[in-house]
Amino acid sequence: MNVPRELRYTKEHEWIRVEGGEAVVGVTDYAQGELGDVIFVELPAPGKSVAQMKTFGTIDAVKTVSDLFAPVSGEVTAVNDSLKDNPALVNKEPYAGGWMVRIRMSDPKELDGLLTADDYEKHLGAHA
Repeated sequence: MNVPRELRYTKEHEWIRVEGGEAVVGVTDYAQGELGDVIFVELPAPGKSVAQMKTFGTIDAVKTVSDLFAPVSGEVTAVNDSLKDNPALVNKEPYAGGWMVRIRMSDPKELDGLLTADDYEKHLGAHA
């Protein structure tokens, strides 16, 4: 299982990568594996505000439909339009081409409450 060390995670299996004052968000390798083939991703429009641990979209897969939770609060500055035509990017490249939204963080201190890679791996162990 791929758990990049430089990212932070939620218990709901989203990852976050901070680039300047913005956060890039997606779902983890574990999540995409559990979901199965992703067939549609519903994302908010740029400019929409999101709140930490509140839903910001949904991900439809062959096995199920799942809510997406914002790891941090802020304003959506961009969405990955490539997912409209190719939602399978979430399965193929969960940490690169499968990113979902960029959020301008309103409270960077919220990052302190997210899981490190080690913490996330321990959390995954609880699922085994």
